[in-house]
Amino acid sequence: MVQELTYLSNTNGNRSQQSIVNIRNIELVNNPAKFDDNYHFRIKFEAIAPLQEDLDWRLIYVGSAKSEDFDQELDNCSVGPIPAGINAFDFTAPAPAHHLLPSVETEEILGVTVIIITASYREKEFVRVGYYVNTYYEEEEWKENPPATVQWDKLYRNVLIEKPKVTRFQNPWDTTPQVSPFDSQPANGTLNATGAGNGFGLPPSGGNPEMFSAPLPPPITKASGQAAGGDDGMELDQ
Repeated sequence: MVQELTYLSNTNGNRSQQSIVNIRNIELVNNPAKFDDNYHFRIKFEAIAPLQEDLDWRLIYVGSAKSEDFDQELDNCSVGPIPAGINAFDFTAPAPAHHLLPSVETEEILGVTVIIITASYREKEFVRVGYYVNTYYEEEEWKENPPATVQWDKLYRNVLIEKPKVTRFQNPWDTTPQVSPFDSQPANGTLNATGAGNGFGLPPSGGNPEMFSAPLPPPITKASGQAAGGDDGMELDQ
């Protein structure tokens, strides 16, 4: 699927970074939402040089902390051509399929899991952004005593969009960007599809330390569902 790309502005050309593409903002338009509603992301990124190929994006739902076999790729898309400057696009994806979840028992569905957005260039991943997702019922009586059988039409999700966990990977791109001695060192940790990681750094252009240092929880926590707070979006790179 090819998504329409919106060109917003020209980059100033004075920023020396280790990556040609830097995510500026990810907004989840419909949050919170019902569990079975589509995800609707609005992604803004900066390209400090035009790219010869498209960027490929994926949304992954982590179905189990124990095995990647239950990860679901909810959708993927390609955007391009990519001019230098600030660009934005909308990325929509369906909710996870019930029959592909490791279990549809109430205690397995309610609680916290993880979704991951990945971006790749020339089939090489250069960034992934992970978020908690809390699954819960809004009915007060079901928060403490949920029904034995999952009531999918009454189930809600809340993505903690204000607390992303970002991992960057080196990518050769089309050209090698100049590295400034003032740039931060690249993150030496990884975030895999089960949400595990070790040692993540700030983006090369800086950012809010609290935003990038908060670790993801164990991907699935068996707990009674309670709505978690969320915002409409957060700047990833300043």
